[in-house]
Amino acid sequence: MAQRTPALVGISHGTSSPEGQRAVRGLRDAVTEAVGQRHPDAPPSVRLGHVDVEQPDVPATLASLDGGEPAVVVPLLLSAGYHVYVDLTEAVADETTRAVVLSGALGPDDRLATLLLRRLEEAGLRDDDRIVLAVAGSSDRRAVEDCRDQAARLAAASGREISLGFLSAAEPRLPDAVAAARAAAGEGAGGRVVVANYLLAPGYFDDLARAAGADVTAQPLLLPDGAAPTELVDVVLDRYAEAAATLERAGGQAR
Repeated sequence: MAQRTPALVGISHGTSSPEGQRAVRGLRDAVTEAVGQRHPDAPPSVRLGHVDVEQPDVPATLASLDGGEPAVVVPLLLSAGYHVYVDLTEAVADETTRAVVLSGALGPDDRLATLLLRRLEEAGLRDDDRIVLAVAGSSDRRAVEDCRDQAARLAAASGREISLGFLSAAEPRLPDAVAAARAAAGEGAGGRVVVANYLLAPGYFDDLARAAGADVTAQPLLLPDGAAPTELVDVVLDRYAEAAATLERAGGQAR
């Protein structure tokens, strides 16, 4: 019997923001449409769950699948920190009713740098602006390195120097990074300080980013009422495909 196409189980952080919830559901809907186009003969099920704040959680999301249906859990997270290495890894390991594999996080990725640059341009980026990349932050050094990697990718995509500011857990904190960029601008040719918003959707961290003192703060990657960006949808589908191939090579036994 042919192995069933594994479900795509997208797991976001979760947010209490209605706008953020709408934005992430929009990503789910866009992924559902796109994955059907990639797999017209056997389109996988698509589910959305959350690792914190919202329901359903990961076990409940997996339990919503058909009995024995294999699954790929795709973290809808921009870097791999505690939620990936602990929460999601443990949830996948605890699943006993189906074959499940965990994909990599969405970032770092050159396509996300392209999307960040577009958000900056939409915000009215000028030639003399100084850019600070706002990231959520993590106590896990691997997540911090992912963020530094994404900053380097944005620098390559934009041809500009990019500084980095964290909203929690790591240094420098975003207000300090904004202040440092403003001081540097005062020493040179001037210009505004603009925050590139490396957050998935509106919510608590987006509010913190907007309160950090920049002259302009770009929109996050997802907007509550706009179409999900093609770059982000493609990253989700590629993470799914990479992990599904691992599951297939393991004969449907991966955890």
